[in-house]
Amino acid sequence: MLLGTWNLENLYRPGSPYGPKDKSAYEAKLAALASVIGALDPTLLGVQEVGDPDALADLAELLGPSWRFALSSHPDGRGIRVGFLARTELTVTADTAAFPAGLRPVQTDDSGGAAAGAGRGFLAVTVQAPAGPLTVAVAHLKSKLLTYPGDRFYPHDEGERARYGAYALYRRAAEATALRALADELLAGQGTSRDIAVLGDLNDEVQAATTQILLGPPGSELGTTGYDHADKGDAVRLWDTAPRIPADQRYSRIDSGRHELIDHILLSHRLVHRLSEAGTGLPGTTAPPDLPSVGEDPAKRRGVPGSDHAPVWARFTD
Repeated sequence: MLLGTWNLENLYRPGSPYGPKDKSAYEAKLAALASVIGALDPTLLGVQEVGDPDALADLAELLGPSWRFALSSHPDGRGIRVGFLARTELTVTADTAAFPAGLRPVQTDDSGGAAAGAGRGFLAVTVQAPAGPLTVAVAHLKSKLLTYPGDRFYPHDEGERARYGAYALYRRAAEATALRALADELLAGQGTSRDIAVLGDLNDEVQAATTQILLGPPGSELGTTGYDHADKGDAVRLWDTAPRIPADQRYSRIDSGRHELIDHILLSHRLVHRLSEAGTGLPGTTAPPDLPSVGEDPAKRRGVPGSDHAPVWARFTD
């Protein structure tokens, strides 16, 4: 079984201000995405940046008649949302953007605007895998790429950049907390006997505080001495597969020349102990595909085939 996550980068049909300008560019993008997904051959693939539900339907149709998909009903202001592609029946078990009880709205701009929920919803589905039911939640947390008033991508000064960087961090931390609350519901204190995964574009790296929020109790991570020693935290803990990715492949995006692993797969105790390998790009390759180095203006990549992210995947024994 192979589980994956991939940010498809602005998947819209032609005509959107964010998607391809014409049919030929759209078809080229679909073909590029389908080629990678076909080679990846996932049992279940979490996807992000689906801007048009019909575009994901077009992609599923191009992949073949056995492919199914599910989408969150909670898009952001651009219409992008998370979803799944699979070659097996998908049962939606959660679709939410709510902050957990006790977490107040967070500031989002200089005018005092506030977010009372995640900008993009979290979707969880259950599929029947070879080892039994597998429940997976997909997310796309707030980006570090900043947008300023008037839809500017560049700040008036460094004070504005710092403030909006803080607002984005507030939102990403709150969204990570909400995603952890969903993980708690899915785990239900039974992580040692349930196959649960949380994956997606978390928009920060392994050691970032927002990513660490998702792990649960400290003291046991892949590559640490605590991993092989059972404790009561195993019932609710999640393990990031990043340490199992070969070091030269441990990135999924290039930002201003910096190689970053911002797309993650986190696993319950029962599932992580069947992990056989993990990687980025395609299995059997030595590095992710050639990725562009993105900058502060994402609009510059409008209509470009493929994606500015590499897939992240994990393979399991039955």
